[in-house]
Amino acid sequence: MDKEKLIASIVADAEKDGEPLTREEAEEVAEMELKAKTSRHYEQSEVKKDRVPKVRKVDKEKKHLLSHVQTLLEEMGADIQKVKTETEIDFYYNNISYTFKLTRHKPPKG
Repeated sequence: MDKEKLIASIVADAEKDGEPLTREEAEEVAEMELKAKTSRHYEQSEVKKDRVPKVRKVDKEKKHLLSHVQTLLEEMGADIQKVKTETEIDFYYNNISYTFKLTRHKPPKG
């Protein structure tokens, strides 16, 4: 929006509100609005806050279930490659790569 249109809209808004506004005052308001839109002021803290690592809770039920699945896979002759926490197992069975992932769903609300 150019300056003249902005001044006209400021004067029109002031007339609607019943507050008389001179052209000079409208020009000052328009200049302030244009400067406010173009200049941004960012500040950065001098001292950075230390991030506290979130402690991950181990799901004991999932770990128990996955250990049984791992035992079953090993008995079937699968080659276990990697066990990721208590969530998934990567393995080879008949020279084909598989991933077994266990997800616990939250109960529905209500």
